[in-house]
Amino acid sequence: MIAAMAKLLLNLRHVPDDEADDVRAFLDAARIEHYETRPGPFGISAGGIWVRNDADVPEAKRRMAEYQRQRAERVRAEHAQAVRDGTAETFSDIARANPLRVALIVVAIALLLGLMALPAILIGR
Repeated sequence: MIAAMAKLLLNLRHVPDDEADDVRAFLDAARIEHYETRPGPFGISAGGIWVRNDADVPEAKRRMAEYQRQRAERVRAEHAQAVRDGTAETFSDIARANPLRVALIVVAIALLLGLMALPAILIGR
């Protein structure tokens, strides 16, 4: 007899805490056995939420797809409302909050563009 392996339902890299909490809650409500792995110490592994039984995977994926559809609709509506209210985060807000980070990113972009243009410049000589 071959043992069933757990299936990854949600990679937790860049997942907000509220979303991970929602996924745990709908899995618990559906009585779908799951467990969670924590991120690795060096950022190589992000951790995840795993469905323990193969038989539960289709139902878990169906519920996950429905949850993501509903969440996307809600977040889009919240963003649209923030834009209408004038409270949506803009580039200038980000630049004011993290000027060094923005400056470093702009410099990195300029360097990459320069490196990409270098072959064309050298060929043109």
